Amino acid sequence: MSWAGSTSALRIRYGVSVSSAPFSSARNNLIGIACLCAGSLIFSLQDSAIKAISGGNAVTLAIVLRAAVSIPILAIITYFNGGLAQIADKHWPRLTMRGAILLVSYTSYFMAFPALPLAQAVALYFTAPLFVTLLAVPILHERVNWKSWAAVSLGLVGVFIILQPGTDLFNPAALLSLIAGAAYALAQVMARKYGADTSASVMSFYQNSVYLILASAVAALITLIGLRPPGHPSLDFLFRAWAWPTPHDAMLMAGCGVIAAVGSTLLTNAYRVGKASVVTPFEYVGMIWASTFGFVFFGEVPRATTLFGMGLIAVAGTLALLTGRKN
Repeated sequence: MSWAGSTSALRIRYGVSVSSAPFSSARNNLIGIACLCAGSLIFSLQDSAIKAISGGNAVTLAIVLRAAVSIPILAIITYFNGGLAQIADKHWPRLTMRGAILLVSYTSYFMAFPALPLAQAVALYFTAPLFVTLLAVPILHERVNWKSWAAVSLGLVGVFIILQPGTDLFNPAALLSLIAGAAYALAQVMARKYGADTSASVMSFYQNSVYLILASAVAALITLIGLRPPGHPSLDFLFRAWAWPTPHDAMLMAGCGVIAAVGSTLLTNAYRVGKASVVTPFEYVGMIWASTFGFVFFGEVPRATTLFGMGLIAVAGTLALLTGRKN
């Protein structure tokens, strides 16, 4: 398995394109690590913002406002990165399908926030690289060695430690983060298979355009059918009717669009100037940010089992990177 198979689910998460320029200096690697940690910090702020507004708003509204802010920014980036003519991509059906899969991923991910501690929701989502390893076999026909399978197994142990199925501590909403990670991995495997002729900015443009259209359609369908919040925090976040958000909530939701653009720029630069095998393991700093913000903003203290499981998932993802790179 190519080492890229283990890292793509993390870096493409943010619409990151990677330069093929050589990486020679330790200074460049340090700059890359700094940019990556900063980008991860900014995206963790997005997660905190979504969790903060999840108690009184609809997730579809948050996604639509985020996309509405992101699309013009992405159009500008696309313009300066080869021209807007790229948007008329001949592979638009694939790009649209990928956007729909990512909508499932992000909707599931955000739905987990009101029911789970932030650290737990984020940690389970970081299983995406492990799902990439699993999906690369049937879809990309890549060969995965026993070391990579061992890394996946270690990550699954971490998942079970966090979930604690069969005990009173198990929360079914945690499965939403796993669904999000699996759907995300599928979308990134599609990007690896079909994305050679499409720039990251164009993929992100289609992705956010699908968010805008389909999330609006889902909200309209929920209203048309007359579905009502059933009383579970995650399902309420999905089925809640649209209403004018408070200025504070509106700013948080719209700010997520700016966050996506700024964070993507930082992460793109991280992989442009730093060596991927050195920089990528620092993606897992996102778990530290999640734990920190969960405590600071929401008073959440992660259980010892959650912290231990997070550590196993981080080690497993890093091992998948290192062992895959040696093939």
